[in-house]
Amino acid sequence: MTSRKRPEPVQVVKQRRDAALRALVHGVPYIQFLGVEFDRRGDELTAVLPFHEKLIGNPILPAIHGGVTAAFLEITAVICLSWATLWEEIEAGAFDPERLVDGKIPRLPKTVSFTVDYLRSGLPRDAYARAQVNRSGRRYASVHVEAWQDNRERPFAQASGHFLMPNRDV
Repeated sequence: MTSRKRPEPVQVVKQRRDAALRALVHGVPYIQFLGVEFDRRGDELTAVLPFHEKLIGNPILPAIHGGVTAAFLEITAVICLSWATLWEEIEAGAFDPERLVDGKIPRLPKTVSFTVDYLRSGLPRDAYARAQVNRSGRRYASVHVEAWQDNRERPFAQASGHFLMPNRDV
């Protein structure tokens, strides 16, 4: 009779996942500047852009600046792609969030192309985004991102991006 390894307590798994995500997100200063946060449910991430006056580009409408919208979408794509890449390592317990301290985050994917579709004005309120990794290989990845505010069925912007994946052996 073989004995199976006892599963880790759920609190330990959640702490490891949260620590890995926190380290990944805090490794990019621009994410903190914009105030982007990530809500994690299992392996799925939702990016949250809390509203702040500094995000307004056109005070007459008022509308969220197009550059902020594009940055929010690209941040979501890069972090979600990195998260998907690291997921197996995190789940196996092989990922050590302590190695991410002092700016030693894993190399992030590099943007090759990123196309944003502005579907409507971003209103002065919180925004949310989710990315779907369409293809992820050793060298290349393709991601689609949608951002919405009050109703997920009515996105205010979407984007498609192609990324060069970092060499995992470095």
